[in-house]
Amino acid sequence: MQTVTLNNGVKMPILGFGVFQIAPEQTEQAVTDALAAGYRLLDTAAAYGNEEAVGRAIKTSGIPREELFVTTKLWVQDTGEENTRRAFDTSLRKLGLDYLDLYLIHQPYGDVHGSWRAMEGLNREGRAKAIGVSNFYADRLVDLIDHNEITPAVNQIETHPFFQRTADQELMRERGVQIESWGGFAEGKNNLFTHPVLSGIAGQHGRSVAQVVLRWLVQRDVVAIPKSVRADRMKENIDVFDFELTDDQMASIATLDTGGSLFFDHRDPAAVSRIGNLSIHD
Repeated sequence: MQTVTLNNGVKMPILGFGVFQIAPEQTEQAVTDALAAGYRLLDTAAAYGNEEAVGRAIKTSGIPREELFVTTKLWVQDTGEENTRRAFDTSLRKLGLDYLDLYLIHQPYGDVHGSWRAMEGLNREGRAKAIGVSNFYADRLVDLIDHNEITPAVNQIETHPFFQRTADQELMRERGVQIESWGGFAEGKNNLFTHPVLSGIAGQHGRSVAQVVLRWLVQRDVVAIPKSVRADRMKENIDVFDFELTDDQMASIATLDTGGSLFFDHRDPAAVSRIGNLSIHD
């Protein structure tokens, strides 16, 4: 598996398995199948409600802990210095682990600076090998970097052919932050899986559109975490390291960028209020 090296020297697989929107009762089998297919990066979150199922799959897999890269995330209601440590301990207990490879602030709301101070401590203690953020636009990311000691290792953001985030990626590169994609397939919006540009490139390589999109992300040095509950799709999604898109094909995909989110803008006041008040503890 190809890896990227984070700003603190930690190596992270460039392709992993995400469990967003997988029901807890399906998650253990899905993760078991993903690990069998060769995935070693697992991405979950407190808000997904399936950390315990991920933990069970890890435990029964028999795969040595040091071969896995496990990410989870802190929800908005748990921000702040003391709350973050409690939430981290809860996630660790649910996962059945004694350390995390990557801990992310899930949303750029609440007391993120207090949370970051706690996460810096967890990182120094070795309990979180790397720390980062998710859904931070450039202004919030720079603010966090400029007023804290440790620069986020990762920023996980919406990134797909219709919202490519090239300017954001360039700023992250300048600041030493690794870009990671969520929603790499845009959840099928804009007819992604039958889009003529993507389908045409897929046909030229004898591959699926999903494989073309993942290969496009990998060639851009973007970490991707595709989700599936089907073992055959998991195997297909990880099989993208034996072909390469040409410069012309990369340029064709570049023309698909709309420059805007297909889901919601984290800077929109209504979205800020809605997400910021969504409790996972109710």
